[in-house]
Amino acid sequence: MTYATTNPYTGELVKSFPDATDAEVSVILDKAQAAFEVWSKTAVSERVKVLQKAADLLRARHTEFAKLLTLEMGKLIGEAEGEVELSAQILEYYVENAQELLKPQKLVSKHPSYIDNWVESVPLGIILTIEPWNFPYYQIVRVGAPQLAAGNVILLKHASNVPQCAAAFEELFREAGLVEGGFTNLYATRDQLDQIIKDVRVQGIALTGSEGAGAIVAAQAARALKKSTMELGGADAFIVLSDADIDKTVNWAVTGRHWNGGQVCCSSKRIIVLEDVYDEFLKKYKQGVAQLKAGDPLDPTTTLAPLSSTAAREELQQHLDLAIQNGAQVEIIGAEVPSQGSFFQPILLNMTEDNPAYSLEFFGPVSQVIRVKDEEEAIRVANNSPFGLGGSVFTQDIQHGVEVGQKISTGMVYINHPTGVAADLPFGGIRRSGYGRELVDLGIKEFVNHKLIAVTDIDGVF
Repeated sequence: MTYATTNPYTGELVKSFPDATDAEVSVILDKAQAAFEVWSKTAVSERVKVLQKAADLLRARHTEFAKLLTLEMGKLIGEAEGEVELSAQILEYYVENAQELLKPQKLVSKHPSYIDNWVESVPLGIILTIEPWNFPYYQIVRVGAPQLAAGNVILLKHASNVPQCAAAFEELFREAGLVEGGFTNLYATRDQLDQIIKDVRVQGIALTGSEGAGAIVAAQAARALKKSTMELGGADAFIVLSDADIDKTVNWAVTGRHWNGGQVCCSSKRIIVLEDVYDEFLKKYKQGVAQLKAGDPLDPTTTLAPLSSTAAREELQQHLDLAIQNGAQVEIIGAEVPSQGSFFQPILLNMTEDNPAYSLEFFGPVSQVIRVKDEEEAIRVANNSPFGLGGSVFTQDIQHGVEVGQKISTGMVYINHPTGVAADLPFGGIRRSGYGRELVDLGIKEFVNHKLIAVTDIDGVF
């Protein structure tokens, strides 16, 4: 596996890094276990001081951290700065809430002999996190912040095209005062990952990535009888009801589909529009997409980022070719994108539900705008997907929007906003979008031992 920084805008190979050796992996696991023995016994109030220091460092050096995102995966500089701030906010969420979230939960038993009972949240050990390139810092901290607050330690295997982002976060936590071995970046091979998962000291695996990667790692974790969480792909529905404010909805649709270059698991990939507003919506949507400007992601005026790599561009083109071969029609939108780098021309894709490509995730600026006759059909189309991550409903009748949203079979539904991310809202999906939840109370409880303590005055007879 080649760990290397290749600038997606210029195509330049900036720096490469060697794979870890088996001996290095062994040493890292030893240090991580030693760190857990210390960190798990550290008071929560002391753990969160490290998280606060990390948040402070992110903000103090936000430009430095943001530029690294843009260099490695092509993120627009404004979006990169937003990701740095979001990461700091997630750290601070657990600074403010971990103590309360981890406090023992009192239980009352109807059995008269069990006089005092509670459940404690006890850290498990080393948590292996396998993360993707599209949000290099946010993906780390979404798991790292709650698990460090809980008393676990983190072993990070990041995507091979963002090695410097991964190393930057290891250094961040070191500077913040985390115990040595508490957070370790590892340039591991696939074979080494299998061995790491089997190691008895590794107690959990959290993966964000593709369906293929999730299936492999989930199987490895299951064979080792290890707890795992999987945040995988998505094909989020963006439903436009008849009474939606079309201008506002179009703006959100353009943003929801094209932020981060369209490389977001929860972006608005299937835009489902009721037929009585379809023509107006489509006309304005195409106008909005056409205004996107491709260019240098470090330039604040650029609004369409390159894809993260040549490989990402080629995979998206393969998906598009399969759709076309099976009858889909495409329309190219906007000005021609630069030939250099990993840009992909915005595409409007007209595809029927029986197309083999319909069940694929189009990870880039490819829009599906689907006409439906009524709300019942909109809900059916929204639910006709192997994925179940997020979705959104646009309407001026909030209560009715909620009622429609409750019929959407996903882990998240937003009303009048594309599926989003926030430090204080949970994230996760169902079906082929994975299992488990990240952030807030749900995330911090994923990798703890929910340990019952029961006190009784029974005299030796049940």
